Amino acid sequence: MNTLDYLLFGVYPYIAFAVFLLGSLIRFDRDQYTWKSDSSQMLKMGQLRWGSNLFHIGVLFLFFGHTVGMLTPHFVYEHFISAGDKQLMAMVSGGFAGLLGFVGVTILLHRRLTEPRIRINSKTSDIVLLLLLWLQLVLGLATVPLSGQHLDGSMMMKLAGWAQAIVTFQPGAVALLADAGFIFKAHMFLGMTIFFIFPFTRLVHVWSGFASVTYLTRPYQVVRARRLNVPAGQNQPRRPGAGV
Repeated sequence: MNTLDYLLFGVYPYIAFAVFLLGSLIRFDRDQYTWKSDSSQMLKMGQLRWGSNLFHIGVLFLFFGHTVGMLTPHFVYEHFISAGDKQLMAMVSGGFAGLLGFVGVTILLHRRLTEPRIRINSKTSDIVLLLLLWLQLVLGLATVPLSGQHLDGSMMMKLAGWAQAIVTFQPGAVALLADAGFIFKAHMFLGMTIFFIFPFTRLVHVWSGFASVTYLTRPYQVVRARRLNVPAGQNQPRRPGAGV
């Protein structure tokens, strides 16, 4: 283990996660009017429909797949699926979702760079974010053939072990990445960097997307007239001089 690996994969994960949480909280508290996706739908709809749908379907599948796959201990699933079979399933499903996300973000990036009205209304952070997401999906797809060289699931187990050690504050996490190739490490570092810049971009609207699930359990809003037995539309104060 060298110093750079220790800084990037032993220290940086905690810095990125702290900025992700605290930055999101501070932005919500101080700048709620910027807490939005800044949709450009009104400027041009055509490519947005395909690009946005493909991107969100692919990325949401990848996010939850990575979260469950990396953070679920091996003993939970070892009785009904082997590490090798789990890796093969991840390669197939993740590769397909990655392709969907890649096509989607490519459409969105092309649209934002080539459509004059959208380009002039874009922030620098919008373009940088799309470029980082595009590169992250490219790196993720590049790991698929590399994973095919370890069909026994050994590399997947090491990467999952690193993630679980990081979130549980266990020592020795960085040592698990000693045999990981550059593509794997670049993919992991860029993923953490996206979390790091999360509070400073339009990505904050993701929080609202998850929070909207609470509407399913929220009670109905009850609207009552101020005077008993008077329809709400007729319950208005009388203007001076108005007729009976």
